[in-house]
Amino acid sequence: MAVSIIIKRIVNDPAMAGKLAPLIVQLRSRATVQPGFLTGQTFSCLDCEGEYLVISTWNTLEDWNRWMHHQERMKIQNQVDKLLGEKTIYRYYEPVVGGITPRFQKDT
Repeated sequence: MAVSIIIKRIVNDPAMAGKLAPLIVQLRSRATVQPGFLTGQTFSCLDCEGEYLVISTWNTLEDWNRWMHHQERMKIQNQVDKLLGEKTIYRYYEPVVGGITPRFQKDT
């Protein structure tokens, strides 16, 4: 089943945005040719200036994980995080089919 990856970044400085943009373009262009990549979009928040979301969809979580841990991607991502001064936030989602079925971690 396809999965969507939500990537959140906050850019507070216009000068930083200029340095960040080429790195994001590199990540996006390289992702599109990876096995399992289906689609991707980038959004700019209308009520939270400087907040951006990338939503990419992959055939499987394994496909995303291969790209997530790809040496080339990690090198570019490290540059992004260094510019931002913080780690990029990732969230993984799958489509809900037939209603919401909550998943909770068991207490150990």
